[in-house]
Amino acid sequence: MKNNPFSEPSSLPFEAPDFNRINDDHFLPAYREGMRIEMEEIEQIATNPEPPTFENTILAMERTGELLTRVRRVFSNLTSAHTNDRLQKIQSELAPELAAHSDNILLNNALFDRVKTLYENREEAGLDPASMKLLEDTHRNFVRAGAELTDDQQLRMRQINERISSLTTKFQENLLAMNRERALVIDDEALLDGMSPDRIASAREAAAARGHEGKYLLSITNTTRVPILTSLNNRDVRRQVWEASAYRGIGQDGGIDNQPIIHELVRLRAERANLLGYPNFAAFAIEPQTAGSPDNVLNMLTGLIPDLLANTAAESALITAMMRRDGVQDDLKPWDWEYYGEKVRKEQYDIDEAEVRPYFELNRVLEDGVFYTMNRLYGIRFEERHDLPVYQPDVRVFNVYDHDGSQLGLFYADYFSRDSKRGGAWMNSFVLQSHLLEQKPVIVNVLNIPPPAEGEPALISFDNVTTLFHEMGHGVHGLLSDVNYPSQAGTSVPRDFVEFPSTFEEDWAIHPEVLRNYAIHHETGEQIPQQLLDRVIAARGFNQGFDTQEYLAAALIDMEWHLRGPDADPVDIETFEMQVLEKYGLDNPAIPPRYKSPYFSHIFSGGYSANYYAYIWSEILAADAFSFMREQGGLTRENGDRYRRYILSRGGTRDAMELYREFRGGDPDVTHLLRRRGLVTG
Repeated sequence: MKNNPFSEPSSLPFEAPDFNRINDDHFLPAYREGMRIEMEEIEQIATNPEPPTFENTILAMERTGELLTRVRRVFSNLTSAHTNDRLQKIQSELAPELAAHSDNILLNNALFDRVKTLYENREEAGLDPASMKLLEDTHRNFVRAGAELTDDQQLRMRQINERISSLTTKFQENLLAMNRERALVIDDEALLDGMSPDRIASAREAAAARGHEGKYLLSITNTTRVPILTSLNNRDVRRQVWEASAYRGIGQDGGIDNQPIIHELVRLRAERANLLGYPNFAAFAIEPQTAGSPDNVLNMLTGLIPDLLANTAAESALITAMMRRDGVQDDLKPWDWEYYGEKVRKEQYDIDEAEVRPYFELNRVLEDGVFYTMNRLYGIRFEERHDLPVYQPDVRVFNVYDHDGSQLGLFYADYFSRDSKRGGAWMNSFVLQSHLLEQKPVIVNVLNIPPPAEGEPALISFDNVTTLFHEMGHGVHGLLSDVNYPSQAGTSVPRDFVEFPSTFEEDWAIHPEVLRNYAIHHETGEQIPQQLLDRVIAARGFNQGFDTQEYLAAALIDMEWHLRGPDADPVDIETFEMQVLEKYGLDNPAIPPRYKSPYFSHIFSGGYSANYYAYIWSEILAADAFSFMREQGGLTRENGDRYRRYILSRGGTRDAMELYREFRGGDPDVTHLLRRRGLVTG
């Protein structure tokens, strides 16, 4: 470790990772040394002869594992955003070791005895609310890890955890490989009729990079729906793209098969929940969330279905009519919906993507849209710097300054897709904010925007505009954190609350003042015409039935997988999914789930197992909060400062819904969600 860059905190501003010094060979020894040191620190706490106190036990635990934290935060981002064979091999090797390391802490009987003693006497400890919550959460984490189980049960728990860790890692590795495996190579440019010239050029460059000179590569995204389906005029090519996306991960034509991983993961999760006294994994996973129970989740999800089905029926009728006018007499297929939906959108709102995209140039959207909004709401500003090393040339770095000129931290932006990056969009932290550790946040946003052809501007879809705002919502949740303890920093909140701040920021993307500031034609410099702007905003409500149904279908599949017990009979995955959709009346073949199980990364390799409902649960809060702000004057510092004070700065220091009620002055009204999604009017 003598020359390992992780051995000491980085000397760069705010301990930002020094990617000029870090190479792949540094991770494994740093991880293992980090685990060794943390276990020594934990043993010192557990065997402390002094009676347990909040300071010598809970705070002492907050200070452990500095080396392990440094290496883990860099490694976890790279394995998602810029991985390679070496990193994947290290990830697979480390997965069971890290699971065992966590168990060695949470199943340490002497350590738990100290935590339990403090928990049982917490009312006499005189703790402030944040410290009390830290103590209560720490105790709960030990119990949910199995600290109160028998020795034999704990042994089985360790075995399950190690196996689950290996399986989820393998699932993640397979996803990246599947995207390469299933990408569609097109020989003839004529088959790409309907695609814009810049996208065709980008597809040609992508094919050349894969060794297919003179051909065109159509990549698939992490969702069933592929954005390129809106523009491809050739119906058979659309079918091929959709099928490449929808049928990945099932071993088709000898390809990658994630089905055995899914079956084993579901069974092991259920067994783990049973060991801890829960009827199924869903009950275990949802208990600490704001929803509280699977019944509450199912009631919310199924309550949306009647209005949703009426909406999708109306959309389907419009789209089918457009197909008939186009001479297509076949039934509406999933590869038709987006294509003809775009035609309906164009006809009804006199708008299409080709007309709008020239007004959405990535850098202008970022600086004059996203950053502008963050300044108007919170008084913060972003200033790009070019002196800090990054892990890939596309990555940009920004200083983030508060309204008083003090620096809050650093923001990294990694926006373009590449073969080494998994699908989707996310936020990570290289460094968490903490007064206890005297650290300021270093945050990264990662997206998968198709890169422009060489020398061309990065013109993006309105979906990607919305995603930029969404991920910045996570970003400011980390950047504006103002807490003592690292365990409570930023996004350390319940899973079904963490998507609230991100979804909340989305609606500012269509705020008239914000849109006028960033929707500027990349060639003429002209502001988007008001008439077109009005049509963009109006068109946003179209196709919300489809969007909501594909989401609900995936959320309910997630729930049904995790309501199963460990002894449930094995099922054919495609049959299981169809039975779930039939059960809830969502079995419309033209509207498949947003994710099918073999590539459902949120629940089989991410942290959203039995929690995918969280997006729409959080959207209830986001829609209500945005409506509240509009009632209070809209895009103002006063509104932003209130939201910052009660939500963004508080992290996990208080019960999440208590914080929301303090901000809002009451409970959220679900009507605002229904209006936001166009499921009701008025």
